[in-house]
Amino acid sequence: MRKYYDQITRIAGNVVTVQASNVGYDELAVVSTSRGPSLAQVIRLEDGHVSLQVFAGTQGVSTGDKVRFLGKPMQVPYSGDLLGRVFDGSGRPRDGRPVVEGKPVDIGSPAVNPVLRRMPDKMIETGIPMIDVFNSLVESQKLPIFSVAGEPYNELLARVGLQAQADVILLGGMGLRHDDYLKFRDTFDRGGVLGRTIMFIHTAADPVVEALLVPDLCLAVGESFALEGKRVLVLLTDMTAFSDALKEIAVTMEQIPSNRGYPGDLYTQLARRYEKAVDFDGAGSMTLLACTTMPGDDVTHPVPDNTGYITEGQFYLRNGRIEPFGSLSRLKQQVNGKTRDDHRAIMDSCIQLYALCRESREKRDMGFEMSPWDKKLLKYGDMFEKGIMNLEVNIPLFEALDRCWTILAECFEPAEIGIRRAIIDAHWPKEKAAQSA
Repeated sequence: MRKYYDQITRIAGNVVTVQASNVGYDELAVVSTSRGPSLAQVIRLEDGHVSLQVFAGTQGVSTGDKVRFLGKPMQVPYSGDLLGRVFDGSGRPRDGRPVVEGKPVDIGSPAVNPVLRRMPDKMIETGIPMIDVFNSLVESQKLPIFSVAGEPYNELLARVGLQAQADVILLGGMGLRHDDYLKFRDTFDRGGVLGRTIMFIHTAADPVVEALLVPDLCLAVGESFALEGKRVLVLLTDMTAFSDALKEIAVTMEQIPSNRGYPGDLYTQLARRYEKAVDFDGAGSMTLLACTTMPGDDVTHPVPDNTGYITEGQFYLRNGRIEPFGSLSRLKQQVNGKTRDDHRAIMDSCIQLYALCRESREKRDMGFEMSPWDKKLLKYGDMFEKGIMNLEVNIPLFEALDRCWTILAECFEPAEIGIRRAIIDAHWPKEKAAQSA
């Protein structure tokens, strides 16, 4: 039995400070308050003073309350019974069903040793052409979706979860509006994947400190499933809300702020979560896709700026579309050469022609006369945006490649698209080839 400590010296925000000894960092504690026991976690140790963040907030906590340390870090029960369930940011059931019993797993454990990782080499098809064709998602990859408020980033995450090839889907919501949470649940339910989905949801009405636990809960459970050979897809939204929670705690702890008030260890805190993406040698994998909203559409904001140094590319979501310029999957070359012989050629040609289309649009908007080549590019740009870039387009990879060929053949002659003759002869639409002959 651990002893009680009752020398609470400070209460600030959701953080209490107590004089204690023989306590470890990240250790759990129970604060006995007038409202009943509240769970807390150690976040700082300094000269015999222990600071704890209280998950339910410090309302009702007084300096005379007792603190009992549990001698263990935060844990989550791991069991197949987690599938189809919804929990809050502390791991408590949010769906009104019983508590899950299972093997306790520590959250916030270190990333996997690189020696035990496989080189990512398996593509995850999503049915979204701007991902599958141009920036392929690779199993065990970590990718953010950079967006601004108001863009359909949650809808995009839900579609990926619905259509990606995964055995287990974990959704971590931080600062979600209640209707966004319901939208995720209804989408997965209608799509028939709710039975293999686990949700850890922190809403805007919940205590802010619980937002910090959501990624760790998802990743601890996901890693356990991956070690059993499952292909796990972790969806996190929104990592800026997670970072804002870090900032709020840092301000309460009177830490010296870094860029725009964020804590100096923001990079480390983000990297601890993103680096958990892994393809185990001899077991399963965990792929991580996370939304990061950019205040003011500013990519130099500390959260997206630090994220870019950690992850393997990014998707830019603007005007309801995944932008081809700026979006990048640094691992796509590991897989798109194994799909179909024309994949890389189509990817390069379509983006190059779309870049030229944008130049022609600028010339048109400035009142310059359009040449026959400009008119071809303008026609191509409109067809490409409607048939490929539109997020409502939902087709398999090979069908998306065929559609790209159809659009190219509708707008250009074979010699104008910059693709090798052997590939053109194999894939140019037959009806267009007959007309040319």
